Amino acid sequence: MPKDSPALLTVRDAAERLGVTPRTLKYYEERGLASPTRSEGRYRLYDEDDLKRFGRILRLRSLGFSLQGITEMLKQPLEPVDGGHRYSLDSLRQIHDAIAQQADALDARIESMRRELKEAQKLRADLSPDLDYLKRRLAGENADTLLEQRRNARKEARSGAANPPASTNGKPTPRKPRAAKPA
Repeated sequence: MPKDSPALLTVRDAAERLGVTPRTLKYYEERGLASPTRSEGRYRLYDEDDLKRFGRILRLRSLGFSLQGITEMLKQPLEPVDGGHRYSLDSLRQIHDAIAQQADALDARIESMRRELKEAQKLRADLSPDLDYLKRRLAGENADTLLEQRRNARKEARSGAANPPASTNGKPTPRKPRAAKPA
């Protein structure tokens, strides 16, 4: 290695310098927050810029920022302000807008999932009488009687008079099977 090239550290050495585990550095790389160089043998090699970037990520994480927020923050440069480095108002607006856009997209996904859940719950409720019928048939109840009960239940539901019988355990009280009509 030439004398003027920066020293490169292995993942273990870089993690030790930063006070984290090698897995933490690999995780941040997997999330796209860093991309160290690779040796000919495909080993990760970290330079001082990588260590500064990881240091910045770790500071932001320690302040409670999400990885999505940090991703947006890393896209913006820090600017010298009062002897330190801060984001300009323009940078803060850009970070805000990017995170707000992500939040809006997540809100849309949540709403879509709520609609899908509601639909799934309705489909599940639609299957419940079928399962009940089959369970009762398998238990040996008369098919004609059960079918008549289903027809009556559908008529009641259509007329709006379908009030489930009260029970003590939260489940409807099963109706007594009617006697089959003589043929």
